[in-house]
Amino acid sequence: MKTLLVKGGTLITMNPGREVIRADIVIEDDRIAAIGDNPPQAAAADDVLDAGGRVVIPGLIQAHIHMTQTLFRGLADDLELLDWLRLRIWPLEAAHTRESNALSARLGAAELIRGGTTSVVDMGTVHHTEAIFETVEAVGLRGLLGKCMMDYGPDVPAGLLESTEESLRESEALLRRWHGAAGGRIRYAFAPRFAVSCTNGLMERVRDMARHHGVSVHTHSSENRGEIALVEQERGLRNVKYFHKLGMTGPDLILAHCIWLDDEEMRMLADTGTHAVHCPSSNMKLASGMARVPELLEQGVNVALGCDGPPCNNNFDAFLEMRHAALLQKVRLLSPTALPALRVLEMATINGAGAMRQEDEIGSLEVGKKADLAVLDFRRPHTAPVVERDPVALVVYAATADNVVHTVVDGRVLLREGRHTTINVDDTLAEAERLCGALLKYSL
Repeated sequence: MKTLLVKGGTLITMNPGREVIRADIVIEDDRIAAIGDNPPQAAAADDVLDAGGRVVIPGLIQAHIHMTQTLFRGLADDLELLDWLRLRIWPLEAAHTRESNALSARLGAAELIRGGTTSVVDMGTVHHTEAIFETVEAVGLRGLLGKCMMDYGPDVPAGLLESTEESLRESEALLRRWHGAAGGRIRYAFAPRFAVSCTNGLMERVRDMARHHGVSVHTHSSENRGEIALVEQERGLRNVKYFHKLGMTGPDLILAHCIWLDDEEMRMLADTGTHAVHCPSSNMKLASGMARVPELLEQGVNVALGCDGPPCNNNFDAFLEMRHAALLQKVRLLSPTALPALRVLEMATINGAGAMRQEDEIGSLEVGKKADLAVLDFRRPHTAPVVERDPVALVVYAATADNVVHTVVDGRVLLREGRHTTINVDDTLAEAERLCGALLKYSL
C-alpha cells in the first residue's frame, strides 16, 4: 500500500456540510484514508505534497468536453453553431487519423490536468475514438467516455456519416473493452451527437443498449434555436420533449447545454432526474444564448459544468468557466446573488459527480472517497492578497489554471509543483504543430 500525505492545506471539502477546514489529507492507494490535524497515518507517508498556505479542492469535474477538438483551437471562430459544425468542425473531425486523435487528446489532457480538472465526460468522435480512451488511460485522468454516433444528416461529411448498425457495433465493442478499465477510472457512455445527426432508430437502440449495460447516454440538446427548429421540423417536437417521448430521459441521460428549454421541458428534466451541463463560454462565443441555470437548480435539476471544446471556448480552464457561469447569470437576472460562488463550485464538483453517477466516489473531500484533488496557490498577482478572504469566492471569481500547483487522480500525482508527471509537454506541443498542419491540408 502506498501512502500520500497532502500536508497543511485549507480544505474546501464540498462535503454535506460544505466545511472549509485547515487539515492534512492522508491518501492510501487510491482513496482518502484520513482528514485531520496530523492524523496517525501521516507518519507512514511514502510521499508528501506541500499544501502549506495553499487551498485544497476536490478535483474539478467537466461534464461535457471534446478532447478530439483540441487541435482545432482557433480554426472555427466567429461562427454560429450549425455553420461552425458544417464548415469547420465536421470536416476537421473527418480528417482525423488515429495518431492525430491521440495527440489531440493528449494536448487536451495536459491542459486539463494543469488546470486541476480530474474527471471528464467526453464524447470522442466517429472514428479512431479508441485513441482517446488509450490516452486518458495513459495520462491518468478519470473519464466517462464514448464514441460519437452520427448516422443521419445531409450536411454530415462522408468521413463522419456511418450506418446505424456500424455505429452501434463499434460503440458496443468500445463499451465491452473499456467500461470499468483502469481500475474503474474509465467508464463508458453512449454518445449520439445530437438529434439533428441521429435517426430515431439509432436513438431507440442507444436507449435500450444503455439500459441493458447499465451505462449513461451523453448528447447535446437545445443549444441553438436553429437546431431546435430542425428537430421540430423533422421529429415534430422540441429536443427534450423528443428525448422524453423516446423514453431516454432519466438519471442515465446527460444533456449538454439546455439553453432553449420551455417550462415544460424544464419540469421534465427535474421530474425524470435528467442531468444538464452548462457551458457558458461556448454559449457566449457561438452566440447560442443564456441557459436559465438558477431556475433549473431551483426546480431540482442537477446542473453540472463543462468547457465544451477548444474551438468554441477556446480553452479547458474550468476556473474561467466557473467565473463565466456566475457572472452571466448575474447579468441575465440583474441580481448579484443570482448564482453565488458556492453554487457554482458545486456545479464544478459534486454536481459533476452526480452527472457521472459517481457522487459516492468523487466530487468532495471525504474519508473513503477516491483521492481526486487539486492544490491551489493563491500567492499570485491575480489572486493576492488572501488574508481574511473567502477561499470559495477566490476560487470562483479570481483563480485560473495558473493557480494549480498539484493535481491528484486516484491517489496518483499527475501534476507536482506545476510540472506534469505523465505527459511530456514539450514533445506534445511539437507534435501538435506538425499534425495540425496535416489536418488542415486534408480538411479545409
